[in-house]
Amino acid sequence: MNILIVYSHPSKKSYTFQVLEQLKSAIVKQNWNLEISDLYASNFQSDMSEKEYEREGFAKLDLPISEDVLAEHKKIEKADCIIFLYPVWWSDCPAKLKGWFDRVYSVGYAYGQTDNFPKMKIIPFGLVICTAGHPNDFLNEIGMAQSMETIMLEDRLGKRFRNKEMLILGGTLELEKVMENHFLQIENICTKIKQHLI
Repeated sequence: MNILIVYSHPSKKSYTFQVLEQLKSAIVKQNWNLEISDLYASNFQSDMSEKEYEREGFAKLDLPISEDVLAEHKKIEKADCIIFLYPVWWSDCPAKLKGWFDRVYSVGYAYGQTDNFPKMKIIPFGLVICTAGHPNDFLNEIGMAQSMETIMLEDRLGKRFRNKEMLILGGTLELEKVMENHFLQIENICTKIKQHLI
């Protein structure tokens, strides 16, 4: 089993980093192969260059794809499950992760009709995990949870994933009230992955 975590947070002092460590521990116990794309640690370039825009905007498939993007494509092609882990900032993921989708989902690979270009494989399972200050009940009440799910699951993961789910770890403004339950949910993630992949 090959698991790829696309992780987006700048600080090792964050609660999101604690979640990453718990998640890594749970996955390692399964003896699965784990690869992590740490977008901040690798200084992933989130802004699309002018040349990249020309390739994407005008579907100029003869223009080259950047080496860092090709490296992400290789990780995707090995993965049976991709987990996206990030904090909710202003109702969405950090710019680094948005930029990952902008650049890595390149035309001819993740979308667009072409016979001459390797297409992104359909990933068996995609899991979006985000940490949020507000409790889940509040995020559901104001429609924010549904909005985030639509953007991440229906647009960004879309038909590129056979199965997909989102886990919002809300209420982090009062960590002592939610941490134990969050970590229990993280422990159960491996069971969820097995259900979709085995």
